[in-house]
Amino acid sequence: MICLKKSLLFITSVLLIAMGSVAAHPPAKSAASELAALQAVDQEWLHAYNAGDVNKLTSLYAKDAVLLPPRAPAAHGRSAIHVFFAQDVAASQKAGVTFHLGAHPDGGVVGEWGWCSGTYSVTDKSGKVVDVGKYLSVSRKEAGAWHYVRDTWNSDGAMAASAGNTEL
Repeated sequence: MICLKKSLLFITSVLLIAMGSVAAHPPAKSAASELAALQAVDQEWLHAYNAGDVNKLTSLYAKDAVLLPPRAPAAHGRSAIHVFFAQDVAASQKAGVTFHLGAHPDGGVVGEWGWCSGTYSVTDKSGKVVDVGKYLSVSRKEAGAWHYVRDTWNSDGAMAASAGNTEL
């Protein structure tokens, strides 16, 4: 009987220690939920861009992020990214174009790093598609939130030849 009591006491102690360890170190979110959270940032980007909310748009980027837009120099850091988007968003709003993301983005998450890629389209005021292309972003989780550290996109359309540019 004493041996049984000691065994039960030992098992109970081990279980309590294990439960304390689990409580102190809860399991990480599943990869699927992290990927969904990461892809939700792309939707925030889309809504902020189309709404002309440059401050919200810029807040989605890490302080040390690099934006790699097509036909423009790289923008290093949040301040430069803000300057780029202030001009780009204003031009898009003036032109009356709206961005849309494709229905089937791809992505992955490993620890505090993740990536997303997919397609986009741009429509004019009448709803006519004026551009299609693809994007790729790399993000880092900081203080519980995903932020872009590298972001790029490019058009599938042919680049228009300029008067002084005969090489494409």
